[in-house]
Amino acid sequence: MGIFDFLTGEFIDVIHWTDDTRDTLVWRFEREGHEIKYGAKLTVREGQAAVFVHEGQLADVFTPGLYMLETNNMPIMTTLQHWDHGFQSPFKSEIYFVNTTRYSDLKWGTKNPIMCRDPEFGPVRIRAYGTYSMRVVDPALFMREIVGTDGEFTMDEISFQIRNIIVQEFSRVIASSGIPVLDMAANTNDLSKLVSSKIADTLAEYGLSIPELYIENISLPPTVEAVLDKRTSVGIAGDLGKYTAFSAAEAMTTAAQNPAGGGMAAGLGAGMGMAMANQFAGPWGTVPAPQAPTAPPPPPAVEQVWHTAKNGETAGPFSRATMGRMAQDGSLTRETMVWTAGQDGWKKAGDISALATLFTVMPPPPPES
Repeated sequence: MGIFDFLTGEFIDVIHWTDDTRDTLVWRFEREGHEIKYGAKLTVREGQAAVFVHEGQLADVFTPGLYMLETNNMPIMTTLQHWDHGFQSPFKSEIYFVNTTRYSDLKWGTKNPIMCRDPEFGPVRIRAYGTYSMRVVDPALFMREIVGTDGEFTMDEISFQIRNIIVQEFSRVIASSGIPVLDMAANTNDLSKLVSSKIADTLAEYGLSIPELYIENISLPPTVEAVLDKRTSVGIAGDLGKYTAFSAAEAMTTAAQNPAGGGMAAGLGAGMGMAMANQFAGPWGTVPAPQAPTAPPPPPAVEQVWHTAKNGETAGPFSRATMGRMAQDGSLTRETMVWTAGQDGWKKAGDISALATLFTVMPPPPPES
């Protein structure tokens, strides 16, 4: 073996990449002048892909394995360079290593509430968050669409865009699902699969895929949750009378245990004690059944009045008491024509039952002694 052959073997070009950052998606193999020797060894490990870029044009993509950069395994590069077999001079190209492993436990969440229509509560605003995993499935497409000439492309540079895509599709799915808010927790698995299927086509245009997507929580605004908690408390309490008595007892106990309250606490406790005594006045300390409200008294009857007619002239109206006095002084007789509201024409006073009793029958003479 000559000295030239020895030096050629000693200085053989070895190209490889080991990543210890855990967030690097693409790394460019750095070589001064980008001179790669023909016949160099290329090592592509599992979870990696090597992409050759020659004069700005993507040439070859190598999957995991060991390669000699020669004509027989670089068909595209050979066509570009018109190399003959055995050409030994360096060529100027760029080699990008792409990490194709799965990146897991990535976070996503809604930045602003999502407005949707709930069949029970009406219009509501909800928030959601979860995790997802991502991987590169088409290194060449990923290089063309996303990376470009970036020498070190990290996960942080693409995660924001992926989160926006997830939130956008999640908003559409939730708004059109028609699932009640109270039932969404039981359907998070189906919602996750539906969102994943919706964003698959969009991410495929970037050479990416999302193997897993999880919805960890779907929540309402704090004010709505507070009202919902009160509604739940009322439902658990059941009888509102018993719940009120229980709340009063708790408040009285708290006031009694607060020595700083002084006379005010004592007065409050005494007042609550009297209220409690009224509440628990029923047998065995039970709350008496609520009584039906008392019906209001009927309105007083409207007094009936009469008019009289004599010598073609009318007089009145007169109350029954006045008519009685007129009967006593003789100005009202049984033959006097009278009329009252609702009566069919003028009638004699003696023919009206309400006035006939005013004309007393004279008693017979007293018996002889």
